[in-house]
Amino acid sequence: MKRKPSSSEEGARKMKLLKRIESPADLKALSIEELKELAAEIRRYIIEVTSVRGGHLGAPLGAVELTLAVHKVFDAPRDKIIFDVGHQGYAHKIITGRRDVFPTLRSYKGIAGFLKRSESEYDCYGAGHASTSISAAVGFAQARDLRGSDEKVVAIIGDGAMTGGLAYEGLNNAGDLGTDILVILNDNMMSIAENVGAVSNFLNRLLTAPLYHRAKDDIEDLLNHLNEKALIDKRFPTIAKLGNQILDKAHKLKESLKHMVLPNILFEELGFTYYGPIPGHDLSVLIPMLEQIKKMRGPILLHTITQKGKGVEWAETHPEKYHGAKPGYNPETGEVVKKGSGGSVPTWTAVFSEELIAMARENKDIVALTAAMPSGTGLDKFRKVFPERCFDVGIAEGHAVVAAAGMAAAGLRPVVAVYSTFLQRAFDMIIHDVAIQNLPVFFAMDRGGIVGDDGETHQGVFDMAYMRMIPNMTVMVPKDDAELRAMMRLGLSLPGPASVRYPRGSAFGITKLTSPVRRGRAERLREGRDAVILAFGPAALEALEIAEELEESEKLSVGVVNMRFVKPLDLPLLLELAREVPRMVTIEEGVLAGGAGSAVAEALADAGAKVVLRRIGVPDRFVEHGVPELVKNDLGMGKEDIRRAVLEVVRAAAPLSV
Repeated sequence: MKRKPSSSEEGARKMKLLKRIESPADLKALSIEELKELAAEIRRYIIEVTSVRGGHLGAPLGAVELTLAVHKVFDAPRDKIIFDVGHQGYAHKIITGRRDVFPTLRSYKGIAGFLKRSESEYDCYGAGHASTSISAAVGFAQARDLRGSDEKVVAIIGDGAMTGGLAYEGLNNAGDLGTDILVILNDNMMSIAENVGAVSNFLNRLLTAPLYHRAKDDIEDLLNHLNEKALIDKRFPTIAKLGNQILDKAHKLKESLKHMVLPNILFEELGFTYYGPIPGHDLSVLIPMLEQIKKMRGPILLHTITQKGKGVEWAETHPEKYHGAKPGYNPETGEVVKKGSGGSVPTWTAVFSEELIAMARENKDIVALTAAMPSGTGLDKFRKVFPERCFDVGIAEGHAVVAAAGMAAAGLRPVVAVYSTFLQRAFDMIIHDVAIQNLPVFFAMDRGGIVGDDGETHQGVFDMAYMRMIPNMTVMVPKDDAELRAMMRLGLSLPGPASVRYPRGSAFGITKLTSPVRRGRAERLREGRDAVILAFGPAALEALEIAEELEESEKLSVGVVNMRFVKPLDLPLLLELAREVPRMVTIEEGVLAGGAGSAVAEALADAGAKVVLRRIGVPDRFVEHGVPELVKNDLGMGKEDIRRAVLEVVRAAAPLSV
């Protein structure tokens, strides 16, 4: 009987070539056929790891051949390869010395899900947000030119990043400078994806000939004439049908040609030499093209066509669904294996989506905007109900905010649904276009707080600090589902701008308010004589648990206040507490510098109140990736840290002025 291979033997077979790749230099000796097999092995490895760890899936699967071709032709780390939207970079990580640690992807103290300069010399530029690569490449190229060196600079932009305005600012500057730079457009969304290969190569050459334009017009005129004659002559229905089919094909060809001509014109006018589109998964086309481009000078744009989720049928079929993959998915089907009953408690995102739909049914002026994140923000469900009132503007947060300001000025009630980390990209527009004009734009900031595996670039820890500093802005933080719903209704009733921030993941399934939500008013959840915890957001529920534990273990009477508002603060209540219980601990899942705890300290200091105060929040450092509970413990924000802070204020000397 034939022996079944062991798991280690099976793994070795799957990585026959990959196990030989310690650095990009090892790609140089591989043939095209070997590189194709290596691409297949890398895909299997990405699926194997992400099915356990989770992470991005569609984008990295679609960029495998492109990554191999670039690293085979160019000489990193001397040549600078800059990835846009860093989740394209899984294959890059695997072949740049991180193959064996790739299973630690996005885990606590493991390798990051995005490019990270501190992780590898091959990650010459960090990337988490989109549309930055071209501008960064311009910077690298200018530094090279000033030094008089000759390394190549390559920017790989894709997965929607070309919808961001920053990309065009970079293109405009690069074209004007005329310096050597290669921009590779990894286009996984074009409708002409089927028109690649030999036909595309032929058409690419054809487009440069003036004869093409005259021939195209003449052929279309002829086909229109033939079709018109066939339709008029009822005696020849077969000819009429054939004429329709020919004309339909001609129109499709015309559209394909148009989509190839227009990029050519656009990028050439911006000062780039344009090549493409070429098939981004065909190494026999990619590598020779890159080898030729490597010898050329000046700004060059290579347009490649790729398939998001390439090599996995279910990921190719549902590219948005499998943009990111949850831990524990079935590598054969992509479906997540559900554990336990779960599912009965909605996510914060789902609560927001459901309430927004309900409100929009009541108020026809409510509209919603998002920046390329309809499913992530829950607006995909809103869009199904109100397609004409939902706007996805692409990866263009600044534009989303200004467009919302225009809508508000025209009498609508716009809701900008965006991840906290991405709203940072529109900070100036929030001030200049919304707040100065006191326009009623409502900001729904999803993923507020520590989000876990995505790491520094995606942690939503700055929003309370940067929103509270803006005049006219109301800043709300709900502790549970019911408060989120109430705060949405309050925010959309105010005459000026307002925001609400809520975390990632499951809410609590709470449907009833503990007390009505009124602007600038906090609520006492628990009375206490020895100390009081001032909690912002869901931390209020954790504070209740800590207070009860301290009463049982330390015989302490600890009060808990659900602050609800970062701005305006409930100053009357704060001053009352300063007189009654002048020992306070603030808790927030945001930065301490300028955050909610700072707001409390400032208010008490301005009022001359004498209290002992400790603030729990994110210290002055960027937050790495990892399970939120582990990360919080590392930051001094864990349950034990809060408990210790309460004991410190209770045991402190007489209250001092803040």
